[in-house]
Amino acid sequence: MNAQLERMQQLVAVITEHNYRYYTLDQPTINDVDYDKLYDELVALEAASGIVLPESPTQRVGGELLKGFEPYKHRARLWSLDKAQNAEDLLAWNTRLLRAVADYNAKHPDEEPLPQPTYVVELKFDGLTLNLTYEDGELVQAATRGNGAVGEGILQQVRTIRSVPLTIPFNDGIIEVQGEGIMQLSVLAKYNETAVEPLKNARNAAAGALRNLNPKVTAERKLNAFFYNIGYADGVSFSDHREMQQFLRDNRFKVNPYVTYKDTIEEVQAELAHVTEQREQLDFLIDGAVVKVVDMRTREALGYTDKFPRWAVAFKFEAEETTTVLESVSWEVGRTGKITPVARVEAVDLAGVTVQNCTLNNIGDIERKNLKHALGTLVTIRRSNDVIPEILGKADEEPGKEIVYPTECPSCGTELEQRGAHLFCNNKLGCQPQIIGRITHFASRDAMDIDTFSVMTADQLYKDCDVRDPADLYALTYDDLIKLERFGEKKARKLLDAFEKSKDRDLSAFLFALGIPNTGKATTKMLAEHYGSLDAIMQAQADELVTLPDIGGIVAESIVGFFSDPIILASITRMRELGVKAEAEQQPVVRQDSVFSGKTVVLTGTLPTLSRDEAAKKLEACGAKISGSVSKKTDFVIAGESAGSKLTKARELGITVIEEEAELLRLLGETSI
Repeated sequence: MNAQLERMQQLVAVITEHNYRYYTLDQPTINDVDYDKLYDELVALEAASGIVLPESPTQRVGGELLKGFEPYKHRARLWSLDKAQNAEDLLAWNTRLLRAVADYNAKHPDEEPLPQPTYVVELKFDGLTLNLTYEDGELVQAATRGNGAVGEGILQQVRTIRSVPLTIPFNDGIIEVQGEGIMQLSVLAKYNETAVEPLKNARNAAAGALRNLNPKVTAERKLNAFFYNIGYADGVSFSDHREMQQFLRDNRFKVNPYVTYKDTIEEVQAELAHVTEQREQLDFLIDGAVVKVVDMRTREALGYTDKFPRWAVAFKFEAEETTTVLESVSWEVGRTGKITPVARVEAVDLAGVTVQNCTLNNIGDIERKNLKHALGTLVTIRRSNDVIPEILGKADEEPGKEIVYPTECPSCGTELEQRGAHLFCNNKLGCQPQIIGRITHFASRDAMDIDTFSVMTADQLYKDCDVRDPADLYALTYDDLIKLERFGEKKARKLLDAFEKSKDRDLSAFLFALGIPNTGKATTKMLAEHYGSLDAIMQAQADELVTLPDIGGIVAESIVGFFSDPIILASITRMRELGVKAEAEQQPVVRQDSVFSGKTVVLTGTLPTLSRDEAAKKLEACGAKISGSVSKKTDFVIAGESAGSKLTKARELGITVIEEEAELLRLLGETSI
């Protein structure tokens, strides 16, 4: 058996090396016949011994049908990218970037100034984002992007991608590696030659394969993957983008050979023009390029908005266009009462997708695009990436039937009011789509985060429990819910618990949940931090609001008008009476007199009573900066049980090590050394 096992280990190592050279480097060093002999020998040994090594290449063919996808919380958030669709957008982003660098340097005169930004340009792959987790060198999880914080675990599907390493040389901690799962165009064409149902485009083929519960289907698609970022790193750090890319290559990840570094934004513009010209020659889909700041310290200093890193931008290619017939226009009611026209067109393929519905923003949009008399005529439509296609205008001069604007709400029949280019239904308390939309938004993740709540729940509560306002949710009882269809005791209790838990959501989330017109998460967060109380915000006047960052006259008037509405005021009063706190999150006072003030601290191992998060919060409250890796700049290492390489490195560098939790707590509680 030992001889068999030793031979299996040899075969796994040899086949893995050949796979790496073939699928990652595109430099095969063995012919197919000889490769098959090695592979078949391994299969035979596994069958005879009943042993399959975890990293065996035979496990890439896809296993049994899975029951479902488990959620996976990413260790580091996967961010979206701000978009630049033309030269003006790119220059505007760069102006903000330069201003942010100058502002940071002015506010931190005692630090080494951030350098003048230089840029790296990479391809923006059009596939499915992957986040791979390696622990001590072994692939332990793979997940989709999801909402950026939580994705779906797709480890078994990703294991079928032969360019994804199952083990890597770096075995000194946990890292999350981000990339894109793709199906090459040549592979798609060959697949479709024998497919019963040909696949329409490479992007959907890759996404569909990776989110298929049968890993065998994933394996049949013969997917590939490119990797470009490390989102979380425990045990390694990088000074710039070049270092990170080299780390990826050294650890056998497939990095696309195209990457270029530029010193000026003008050079970046020229390079983007070159990428646009070359896209048709590639064997995979891209929908643009990504421009990033090279220096990692600058990235860390500039940070992120609510949605995007400030140090990167996605340059998008021009959208694809075609013509089709405008068949009809319907009118939909949103949660704010805004009436939005939705056009239905004759089905047409555009950018690999069959299009039937198109965006028309408002009646002003219809007039401006000369579509008032366009029903039944040819119109030009454009689709950019995954955005719902929009109608650009008429494609011929022939007049068509008239698009009739509604005078009454298509849902409740209330007379509509025109405000600028938009039509509104003002029946807030009696218009079903408005109420359901408002309650669904109120309960959403970034708002009150009411677990298990959905638009279907809102619709059911509207119809069967007379829920007409978010405040009504907090008046619901067990007896109200248990009588509903599809509600058993467990589901009823869980929803009531979720309502109760949501009462403690902070002021920023509550403001966002209210759905104040023209405000988003960044604005509500800023309002909560600036005013500190709901009452102060409700009493704020427009002239003081416009002095705050990113609030102009329109937003200020929206906020004042919203909190002047008696219906809104009555709803807020009732929610508070029912226990909703809507209080600002208390910011801890950071001490300046602690031994940890201004020091860089690394946590490793397990402490007896404190979790790592708890210890980090206590240290941050004392002015410490928490780091994930040990370097010469580290001041303290807190080493609990099972501390590994970080403790060893700290001792080699002569860094102060605290190994007793009692000593840590003593230092955290003292005002001086």
